[in-house]
Amino acid sequence: MPARLIPDGFGEGWAEFVLPGRRRFRNPLGPSEAEVRANMAGEASADAALALQEAGSADTDRIDVPLDLTAAAFFDVDNTMVQGASIIHFARGLAARKYLKTSDLVDFAWKQVKFRVTGKENSDDVAEGREKALSFVAGRSTAELARLGEEIYDEVIADKIWPGTRALAQMHLDAGQQVWLVTATPVELAQVIAKRLGLTGALGTVAESKDGVFTGRLVGDILHGLGKAHAVRALAVREGLNLRRCAAYSDSYNDVPMLSLVGTAVAVNPDTDLRELAKTRGWEIRDFRTGRKAAKIGVPTALAIGAVGGAVGAVAARRREHR
Repeated sequence: MPARLIPDGFGEGWAEFVLPGRRRFRNPLGPSEAEVRANMAGEASADAALALQEAGSADTDRIDVPLDLTAAAFFDVDNTMVQGASIIHFARGLAARKYLKTSDLVDFAWKQVKFRVTGKENSDDVAEGREKALSFVAGRSTAELARLGEEIYDEVIADKIWPGTRALAQMHLDAGQQVWLVTATPVELAQVIAKRLGLTGALGTVAESKDGVFTGRLVGDILHGLGKAHAVRALAVREGLNLRRCAAYSDSYNDVPMLSLVGTAVAVNPDTDLRELAKTRGWEIRDFRTGRKAAKIGVPTALAIGAVGGAVGAVAARRREHR
């Protein structure tokens, strides 16, 4: 098998050189500019996620479940947790409120269709979408974006949650584990989705703000590809998580860096490239789009055993504390 490159997730270089036998070599030229931006985006996302999670914790009613403090689950959003692209759903809501022109919505949708058909993102499309999004939020308050996110979630996104993926997230919650969304969607909107689903929080793209008002600039870059892996790693350090005991779920080959970071990777509604890689690496595959037998099983066997084991361990630890 020939050597191959793992893309850095931004279409501007590569993160690792992989040889047969899975030997890995870092880029001998050092981190690319894209990798530096991805690292900045990941660090900023972890900080923002914890700040938003702490701010909203007082409003969340949680069942008293024994905590499994070193394990967590990380879920991609678009086509993994939510049917379709969350940013398109949000744009629909904005267009209905006259915040966006219909032509902007059509343009967003067309770029998403191209990505789903080809499985590859066009760097020009990504850059153009980033600039449009930043120009929209510039000068607006973070509170306004969160309010719009809550309204549009209830109107549009709530009915587009994949029940099978939601059940997987609940399995981890029932085991006392943290459950985080990881997405290129703005962190304020991602946090709304996480809160509505009763999850721990969300890692998302961080737009710079001062005194509660967006400046129109990003911190690092869009949280995507390698950036997601950086964010998960940064959060794990802050929360004391053991990544070997963590799980990650995604539909996209672009999320291979994140999936490769954890002990249990699951391909959910996978694109063609991710499906093939999952088969090669022995990763679980769950497809809720069809009537395939795999979709009907519901909970991956290895995950179920791991989650139950974590819950039992947490209960045992709590009993020891009370002796």
